[in-house]
Amino acid sequence: NMAAAVDCEHYVRNCRLKAPCCGKLYVCRLCHDAAEDHEMNRFQVEEVQCCVCSAVQQVQQFCRDCNVKFGEYYCGICHLFDKDKKQYHCQPCGICRIGPREKYFHCEKCNLCLASDLRGNHKCVENVSRQNCPVCMEDIHTSRIGAHVLPCGHLLHKTCFEDMCRTGAYRCPLCMHSALNMETYWDQRDSEIAESPMPSEYQDATVKIICNDCQTHCVVPFHVLGLKCTGCGSYNTAQDGGLMQSQQRRE
Repeated sequence: NMAAAVDCEHYVRNCRLKAPCCGKLYVCRLCHDAAEDHEMNRFQVEEVQCCVCSAVQQVQQFCRDCNVKFGEYYCGICHLFDKDKKQYHCQPCGICRIGPREKYFHCEKCNLCLASDLRGNHKCVENVSRQNCPVCMEDIHTSRIGAHVLPCGHLLHKTCFEDMCRTGAYRCPLCMHSALNMETYWDQRDSEIAESPMPSEYQDATVKIICNDCQTHCVVPFHVLGLKCTGCGSYNTAQDGGLMQSQQRRE
């Protein structure tokens, strides 16, 4: 059974890992990486030190001397010890994931474990998780924070997506596609524009735009509150040139 576990903000375990790189003892690779100027390879860990009897030994789930359990969950590939969070080792990902396993599936093309409700219901981007999160620039594939899949198929950390929404940003930082369903907001924008006609000198002015959501190029009435795509109705658009007055259009 588990004795009082050692202090670590990341995991609950009764052993310290002997870092294969520098030979120092750390509760986990994250604690090691925060303190040292290099990273620990968790797969190369060969020895652990029991936190109860201090015996240094080959990495395993139970102490060979006092038989204390080093972790409720143990993976012999990742050398991961922790309390039971329904973790599972995903062979194609090559690492342990926080489960439960039945709530996730491994998407072969994205090369990542995703929530079951995204099976057949997301846009695949090849090896998408091997890119860093475009918001915080930290790793996504091995992160302990779950990934959020945007409609465009790009990934960011769930927490980064929530932070982004809180600040009012709604575009994918990589491709500028709308990161959530904006239909209600676009309807609201329609009403605002209908209630706020432009001054007479701009009444007939038009402008070329390109839509970030459907890539349509079109010419639309100019309005300071937004330029609406004629293809999909989105206001997630970018101006493509200056204003054109009506007489220019007639010429």
